[in-house]
Amino acid sequence: MNKDYQTRGRRARTGRATPRKPSSSARPVAEGLEENLPAWALPDSVQVAMADLAGAVREGLLAFAVGTGLQVLQVVMEEDVTALAGPKGRWNRERVAKRHGHDDGEVTLGGRRVPIRRPRVRSADGSEELAVASYEAFSSTELLCEMALERMLAKLSCRRYPIGLEPVGAGVEQVARSTSKSAVSRRFVKATETALAGLMTADLSGLDLVALMVDGVHFAGHCCVVALGIGLDGTKHPLGLVEGSTENATVVTELLTGLRGRGLDVTRPVLVVIDAAKALAAGVRAVFDRPVIQRCQLHKVRNVQDHLPKSLASTVGKKMRAAYHDESAVSAEATLEALARDLERSPPAPPGRSGRGSPRRSRSSASASTRASRGRCAPPTRSSR
Repeated sequence: MNKDYQTRGRRARTGRATPRKPSSSARPVAEGLEENLPAWALPDSVQVAMADLAGAVREGLLAFAVGTGLQVLQVVMEEDVTALAGPKGRWNRERVAKRHGHDDGEVTLGGRRVPIRRPRVRSADGSEELAVASYEAFSSTELLCEMALERMLAKLSCRRYPIGLEPVGAGVEQVARSTSKSAVSRRFVKATETALAGLMTADLSGLDLVALMVDGVHFAGHCCVVALGIGLDGTKHPLGLVEGSTENATVVTELLTGLRGRGLDVTRPVLVVIDAAKALAAGVRAVFDRPVIQRCQLHKVRNVQDHLPKSLASTVGKKMRAAYHDESAVSAEATLEALARDLERSPPAPPGRSGRGSPRRSRSSASASTRASRGRCAPPTRSSR
C-alpha cells in the first residue's frame, strides 16, 4: 500500500506541485509509545491475506479487525527480527544477532491469552536469547489483571467472566485460554493485593486535606476502620484501612499513626467527621494536634430513625436531611428544634416490634437525640455531605 496516495490525490485536485510538509508535531508511531513499553520497528506497508479472514468477515467487523491485527502482529515481529539480525539471506560480519527459528507463544487479546507463533533471536555467538520488543509488549499479562479487577468491581462473577469479553471470532475463541473462573479469581486476588499495597504505601505528604472521614465498615464478620480524605476542591482520597475486632481506640490510633508516618500533616486544623463512637474521637485527638470533630449527619439520622416506628422514621429522616442542607444555620437549628418539640408532643408508640425487628423505643428518646444535633446544624461543606 502506497503511503502517499492521499497526498497525491490532493495535489491532483489543487494543482500543488510540491508535497505537503509534515507537521512539526508529527512523530513516528514508535516514538509516541508510553515510556514503559519498548519501541519496535514498524513496516511501511503490510499485506493482509484476505482468504484467511473470510470466516471472520462473516462474524462481524470486530472479528475481522482481530484477525487482521494478528496478521499485522506477525509482520511487526518479523520487522523487529530484521532490525536485530539484519535482512534474511544476507551475510553480515558485523551482525550482533541471528535468527533462531520460531516457537509457541501467547499474547493478550481482549481479556484472553491467544496462542501465536513467535520468532526467536539469539546473539551472534549463541550465548543468550534476545527479546523481540513487539512480542514482549503484547505478551504482558498486566492487562489481564486490570480487566479482571474492573469486571469484578462491576459485579461480574468469575464464572460469568467470559460473557463480559469482546467477541473476537470463533476461531480465536476456540484456542484462547485464561478465561476459567479459577484463572480469573487468581488474577483478581493478585490485582487487589497490588492495589491494596499501593494504597497502604502511597506518599501523603503532597495532599492538602480540609476534611477527614473515619468510620468502621464490616465485611463478612470482619471490621475494617477506613480513613477517607477530602481535598480543598472536593476530591476524595482513600488514605488507608486497618482491620480489627471492633472500632477500639488502639485500632484507630494505629491507622492514624500510619497516615502520619506516610507524610500526612497532622499539625494543621482539619475537620474530622466520625460517628458517636468514643474510640474514634480518642484516637483522633491522640494523633492530630488541632482536630475539629463533627458528628456524622448520616449516622445521626440513622440513630434517630432507630428510635421511631417505621411509618414515622422516613418522614423524620427527610426533615432532618433538609435541615442539614439548609444554607442558614439559624434556620436549620429552628427546624430541628421544632421537629424535637413535635416528637415530644406525639403520644408514645404502642408496645410491639418495629419493622426493623427491634423493640420500639419512646419518641422522647428520638426527640432528645434530635435536639442534641442542633449544635451541629451549620451549613454543610461538600465533605460533610
